[in-house]
Amino acid sequence: MYTPSPSILKQYADVLVKFALNSGEGVKPGEVVYVSVPECAKPFYVPLRTSILEVGAYPIMQFIPDDVAVADMYQQMNDEQITFFADKYYRGIVDQIDHSLMILAEFDKYELKDVPPDKLVRRQMAMKPYREWREQKEQAGKFTWTLALYGTPAMAKEVGLTEEEYWQQIIAACYLDDADPIGRWKATQEELERVRGALNDLQIEKVHMEGPDVDLTVGLGPDRTWLGGSGRNIPSFELFISPDWRKTEGKITFNQPLYTHGQCIRGISLTFKDGLVTEMSATEGQPFLEEMIKVEGANRIGEFSLTDGRLSRITKPMGETLFDENMGGPEGNTHVAIGSAYKDSYPGDSSHLTKEDWDRLGYNESVVHTDIISTAPRKVTATLPSGEKRVIYEGGKFLI
Repeated sequence: MYTPSPSILKQYADVLVKFALNSGEGVKPGEVVYVSVPECAKPFYVPLRTSILEVGAYPIMQFIPDDVAVADMYQQMNDEQITFFADKYYRGIVDQIDHSLMILAEFDKYELKDVPPDKLVRRQMAMKPYREWREQKEQAGKFTWTLALYGTPAMAKEVGLTEEEYWQQIIAACYLDDADPIGRWKATQEELERVRGALNDLQIEKVHMEGPDVDLTVGLGPDRTWLGGSGRNIPSFELFISPDWRKTEGKITFNQPLYTHGQCIRGISLTFKDGLVTEMSATEGQPFLEEMIKVEGANRIGEFSLTDGRLSRITKPMGETLFDENMGGPEGNTHVAIGSAYKDSYPGDSSHLTKEDWDRLGYNESVVHTDIISTAPRKVTATLPSGEKRVIYEGGKFLI
């Protein structure tokens, strides 16, 4: 089994703790960081804890065993057990922590493959209050989070790479081969901020995405700002926005597989009319796609995203959304998410907004948020308030 050197893992931990969290400012002394590390990422456990202690913060370390019987557990659970929510436990976590750091690592990419999809969806729905509490705290400016990837044999094998090749993608993408990874991230953040500002200045009303397998119009609507970087996800080269779900029309096909809940769904095509998915298909995994879209709000768009291929150092599919939605290459990367919108796309203080306000603005609500990705050629044309049309993205890069 390949394990990165201690110096690489320490640099990686420092990027996450001393840059990514706290919206690119790093963890502060006295703050509490909740860290989740799977057993198959065990070598990363101590470097993460060390980095947190070095800045004078308090780590709460969650170590998750590789559970070869998790599918059996779902089979054994009755309806009450599946929908049980430990409210006091999760409320306490949210109240206590300032930051959350989750390491994504899989010892078996298909461990949940044989679990009935409805059980997985109902379990996800049961956890909705926990997600909402975190979101409310984030909107109040009192909580940040980040995700990062730890390569394992199963993850590398799935995409036809050796473990070392898989890790070389992680190392390059996160600037861990640089003498000053945090400095490189800050420079990347500056460029993302420049483009993000230019997009916001255009006050785009809608975008039209066209290509050999897409003809899709996405209405953005008022009271929205483009987002990107800021430490959420490492790496993150994308710029994205929460559109008005009601103004989505057309068809889109995705050339990258979707890995979710132990399933692999390939060749996804979606058709939207009046903001709703009216047709769907997949060359592989269609039953799970259908089950997923049955969830309330999962038949609507929650995010529209573009990645500039000039920024990303990810050159190969990784079989993980965190990396695949940031893949570079000659045509860059576009993705949409079906399900919940990011409410931090709302400019200014959103803490006073009610559910009725969010509905009025067209911010979609759902317990799911599923990113679906394409690296096929895309031309994106924006319609501005004056009626002018302007190409903002083509050939895998922003043109602003």
